[in-house]
Amino acid sequence: MDDSPAGSTTPEPPPAPGERTGATPAPPGDDLVSTEHTLGDGRGALTYTATTGRVVLREEVSTDGTFTGWQPKAEVFLTSYVVEAPDERPRPVVFAFNGGPGSSSVWLHLGLLGPRRVVSGDVGGLQAPPYGLADNLDTLLTVADLVFVDPVSTGYSRAVEGGKAGPFHGFTGDVESVAEVIRLWTTRNGRWLSPKFLAGESYGTVRAAAVAEHLQTRRGMYLNGVVLVSSVLDLGSIGLHEPEDRGHVGYLPTYAAIAHHHGRHGDRPLADVLAEAEAYAERDYPWVLSRGDRLSAGERGDAVATIARLTGLSEEYVDLSDLRIEHLHFFAELLRRERKVVGRIDGRFAGPAGNPVAEVMDADPSMDAITGPYVAAWNHYVRTELGYESDLPYEQLSTAAHEEWSYKEFEGRPVDVTGRLARAMRTNPDLKVHVAYGWHDGATPYFAARETFSRLGLPPELAANIEHHSYPAGHMMYVHEPTRVRQSADLADFVRRASGG
Repeated sequence: MDDSPAGSTTPEPPPAPGERTGATPAPPGDDLVSTEHTLGDGRGALTYTATTGRVVLREEVSTDGTFTGWQPKAEVFLTSYVVEAPDERPRPVVFAFNGGPGSSSVWLHLGLLGPRRVVSGDVGGLQAPPYGLADNLDTLLTVADLVFVDPVSTGYSRAVEGGKAGPFHGFTGDVESVAEVIRLWTTRNGRWLSPKFLAGESYGTVRAAAVAEHLQTRRGMYLNGVVLVSSVLDLGSIGLHEPEDRGHVGYLPTYAAIAHHHGRHGDRPLADVLAEAEAYAERDYPWVLSRGDRLSAGERGDAVATIARLTGLSEEYVDLSDLRIEHLHFFAELLRRERKVVGRIDGRFAGPAGNPVAEVMDADPSMDAITGPYVAAWNHYVRTELGYESDLPYEQLSTAAHEEWSYKEFEGRPVDVTGRLARAMRTNPDLKVHVAYGWHDGATPYFAARETFSRLGLPPELAANIEHHSYPAGHMMYVHEPTRVRQSADLADFVRRASGG
């Protein structure tokens, strides 16, 4: 039966994927660029489409209860890599981002996951400028399509002209905007029936846990897996905002690992050092700190000696610190007699101290070592290989976003998203979690993260969905070449299994 009114014209063809219906949306518009690439040669060549540029995020606007349109609010930069599936089964897709807050996705993109990788070198063998790029034959693209997201004010992402970035510089605004980018990309590319994953690093693990819960409860988008690299789901576990004894406890095994790397444990195997440090942190150290002035002189003396031996610091320093070693102080103190500081992001690195008597280091030698290679590689790659042009500076680390970041939702309590991850896993019993730790990571210490996962309160069958992988490197553990190769294989295996492969 034809219900069209008399005199009606031929209906318009259906919109193309991604095309909006109704009135033309207000500018600006998306500025995506696509290019074709091949990775490797011979029988194992992988052909893929790279699409990069900014997509416009819009919000529904109503006036007096009447819908008045889609108001543009931000332009978010992303880069996707898609391989045409050889069969009818959809390929998995991984949405990846770093943390900060205020970091772009360049680190995971060119360091570990993407089809091209930076050539930066490592401790004792750093590359000199102008650095370089190489094919990443271990890329996760071999098993899943990839989408790298730069949150607002990072990379080339910005609030729209005349708009404010402030609403995005905070926990809720960040979660909602990143989740909306994921929803848009999934919808426009017809990927609702693809296995879907999130991959976050550092603060990106906070984001990943919250976005996973948000997508499931608000958008009905259930995920197959979440990858947490250098995890910190509870900032109180490392004493980030409020000094807490559990922060000192959580750092102790990391101090021991860094001290071992710099020769403070002689020829003892690292595994033995970590086993002792973890055992002390699990039982005796919390008890010692809880006792305060009730410790006997003998008990305090034993604690001072143990902590000094594990951390490589002097007994005098440990005693004066009241048994509590603040992490920024540790990085300045460990090699002070050599007039050096050790890295916070990666404690394997060391560099000259700007002021040998300063309480804390004036710069992080590990970040100094890797920033130049990544920034140079990206600014070359995005233009010459991906074909995207912009005069905007690419904000690999946005100081403005970091300094303005708001945690108002957690006023009076530590920032903690463990409950959100636990809810996402209870809601979706098939959700798998992969956690990657670096033993020398002085930003998100592995022991504190591991303890956080033991407190999720999940039944055994759901707790079994979490897998843990440790590597002999730092926060960006893939800077260490053997770790990069092994971690790439571990991630590919995880994605295959969690996708039902």
